Amino acid sequence: MAKYFDVHPQSPQARTIGTVADSLRSGALIAYPTDSCFALGCRMGNLEGLERIRSIRRLDDRHHFTLMCENFAQLGQFVHIDNAVFRAVKAATPGSYTFILPATKEVPRRLMHPKKKTVGVRIPDHVVTRALLAELGEPLVSSTLLLPGEDEPMTQGWEIKERLDHVVDAVMDSGDCGTTPTTVIDFSDGEAEIVRRGAGDPTPFE
Repeated sequence: MAKYFDVHPQSPQARTIGTVADSLRSGALIAYPTDSCFALGCRMGNLEGLERIRSIRRLDDRHHFTLMCENFAQLGQFVHIDNAVFRAVKAATPGSYTFILPATKEVPRRLMHPKKKTVGVRIPDHVVTRALLAELGEPLVSSTLLLPGEDEPMTQGWEIKERLDHVVDAVMDSGDCGTTPTTVIDFSDGEAEIVRRGAGDPTPFE
């Protein structure tokens, strides 16, 4: 049965954030809010957590997982980013964008695209998410909480708790989330390619 955490959207309770971070360090899979949609997340080294995300969402091995990063210092450990791309990404973050970039050796092979050796990264513009990432001290491996056969992600924590009670370990709820996933920009070849138009304004990358 999943633990349910009611988190203040502007002033997240430090004790609650610490409890969720500890559960992640112990191997938990959580559902948590972001600036676009609710997401599923676990630590990078959590193999079981990754398989549980794949199972819940019925994903194949070509799915790009996203590393949810606290800031640019952290993001830079996990992707190769040249100066021109850095400026473009910097101007759009934090925000509702996911950037696909060549992965560094710090990224486990199982998180990379099997052929391109790329990974998705993003820095969210959400108080609760940023507080959790700061407490955890490392990225969260994430995927939008969109269930198979459904057109839109769930928007309310209580509904997620009700429906996923036996497949996730914790649900963080700080109020309703949106239904529009991030805008995805692929920079793996050095040029911006808009892969998905979503919550972030794609205009700067056109």
